Parts: sequence; structure tokens; C-alpha cells
Amino acid sequence: MSLNPDQINRYSRHLLLPEVGMEGQEKICNARVLCIGTGGLGAPVSLYLTAAGVGKLGLIDFDVVDKSNLQRQIVHGESTVGKLKVDSAKTRLADLNSDVEVITYNERLTSENAMRIFADWDIIIDGTDNFPTRYLANDACVLLKKPYIYGCILRFEGQVSVFDSRTGPCYRCLYPEPPPPGLVPSCAEGGVLGVLCGIIGGLQTNEAIKLILEKGDNLNGRLVLFDALGMKFREMKLRKDKNCPICGDNPTITELIDYEQFCGILPPQENPADRELEIEPAVVKEMLDNGKKFTLVDVRGQGEYEICRIDGSTLIPLDVIEERKIEKLNGLKKGDEIVLHCKAGVRSLKAAKALIDIGFENVKSMRGGIEEWAEAIDPSMPRY
Repeated sequence: MSLNPDQINRYSRHLLLPEVGMEGQEKICNARVLCIGTGGLGAPVSLYLTAAGVGKLGLIDFDVVDKSNLQRQIVHGESTVGKLKVDSAKTRLADLNSDVEVITYNERLTSENAMRIFADWDIIIDGTDNFPTRYLANDACVLLKKPYIYGCILRFEGQVSVFDSRTGPCYRCLYPEPPPPGLVPSCAEGGVLGVLCGIIGGLQTNEAIKLILEKGDNLNGRLVLFDALGMKFREMKLRKDKNCPICGDNPTITELIDYEQFCGILPPQENPADRELEIEPAVVKEMLDNGKKFTLVDVRGQGEYEICRIDGSTLIPLDVIEERKIEKLNGLKKGDEIVLHCKAGVRSLKAAKALIDIGFENVKSMRGGIEEWAEAIDPSMPRY
């Protein structure tokens, strides 16, 4: 497509760049870029790609806008709380640049739909925060021979790279195996500096535009690490792994697999032993109301405990419990009846198993954590 007078005016600051010019802007306006997620990373990515005039922009997300998103997910606003994220983002992006065709997928990315969805796009940008989706997106991009722009954020640190197995390594070359479930906290558990999303998302968008323009040195074969507190960038050289199971010399992965199983994430019903360790919030509330003697232990972090807590709870963070040293457990005795809780019930279940390993017997994990408590028991409790 050729630029019309209105587009020439809109993109004039791009046109003044010799590396872009009319030809480059026409490439941008004809490009098709898919963004997985419209959250912390997907929000700035979608905004800047739309402002740049990318021809078609795809958005995949199945979530709805929550007020806690607004600290960093800048494509959404107070007026769209409770609405589908893809619809909220599409409305904002249409106001920013009506020339851009925004195509939405209100669905979870899975092994069943990834190849079909990815096939129509030139570049895939990952704005997610979980390992199954990262491995899924990487593998689909390798099989389809498409560039995959990776970004990751947590607390004050971020990472960004470009994985294109045709000319360099893939995500599996860097991380052959996922970490054990629960080892790396999510942003919902560990927190994230809001502006960090803009920095890393901006870098991802920069890489996408360079790929479209075929200009500059992209991050294929390099991993950039950013420390916001120290204001430091570091770079790691990455090499293609000839033994990589999907992009190596003799690949063993030739189609998409079950990525939740690969990452060790199993649905609750597949872990019946865990269910025996759980107790419902309503039962805990009844125990408290009746004055039953037991110890309610909060295994979240100090920052989370300061946001909200259940009256009468004692803070012993999960990392302390996992050291399995009784002297650090704030006076807990092996004969005590103990109920553990966290935000959603995952960390408290891990803590219960750790206590059982060192001889505690009467231990339960509160199912659903403080989120379920706020939902069913105390709606006035702050949510985060």
C-alpha cells in the first residue's frame, strides 16, 4: 500500500528517519504482528505498534480487566473494569489509530489453536507471564519458522530477546527445562514495578519494528537483562543448541505437546493426595468463631501481609518454612494443629508438605487462600 496524505502527516516523524522513510513506513503499514496477552507487556506493545501504524495487530487474551491491572496495563482504564481485555484494548487502540486493523482472539492460547492462529501473522510477541505459554509460543514459532519476541518481568527486573530458529537459538536453547512449579513467583505473588512493563514492552516493540524494517541489529542470539533499581542493562550472548529438542540437528519435537504437563502443572483433580491436606475457608472461619485452639499461619511475604491479613494469623513466609528448621518457625510445635494460608492456596500447600516432611502431623492448607476468604467470608478485605 502507498501512504495517503493523512498518513504522511501522521507518520511524518518516521518519514524523516533515513532508516524508515516512505518505503519503511509502507512496510510497517503492511506488517502483521500478533501479541499474546494485553497485560503488563501487551499493553505498551499494542499501544506503540498501533501508534507506529502496523497494518494488522492481533491480540490474544481471555481475561477481564481488574482494577489491580491499572497500575501497569496502560491500554485499559477505569471505564473498562470488568470488560474483556481484548475488547477494552481494541476500543482504546481504535481511538489511537483507526487505520490499524485490530483482530482479537478472546481465548486461551493452547496446543489446539496455536498453529492455526499463528499462521496468519509475520511476528509473534509474547506478553504473557507463565512458562507453559512461553514454551508453546516458542515451539509453534519454530515449527512455523516465525520470529518470536520474548519478554519477561518480575519485581524490578526484566528480560527481552528475539528467538528465530532459522538464524539463531530458540527459547529452549536458553531454557531447556522449565523451573519446578512454584519456584518462580508470578507478578501476582512477587509484585512488579509498573513502569518496568513499559520499558521491557517498549524494547519488544523496538525489536518488532526493526524486524519489519529489516534494519539495525536485532536481539537474535542475545538476551538483554534490565535492573530497574540499579539502572543497569546487561547482555548475554546466546548460542544455538545443536541438541535442542525442537530446533537442533535431530529434533524430537515435531508437533505441539501438552505444555502444562511439560511444566509440571497438573489440575487439582489429578492430585487427590493434595485435596486431603486442604480445608475450606468456611471451616476455618467456624474454627475461629468457636474459639478452637489452633495456629493460623500466613505464608505470604511481608509486603502482602501488610496489604491485608486475617485477624489472629501469624506470618511465617514460605521460604522460611522451606528451610525446614524448626527453630525459625516462630514457636510452632509438632503437636500443634496448624492451618496455613497464602493468596490462592498454592504456596500454603507447599508449606504444608514441607512441615509434614519434618514431622508435623496436624497440618492443613486453606483452599483458595485469602482470595477465597475475601470472596466468601470477608468482602471488605482489600484485594490485590
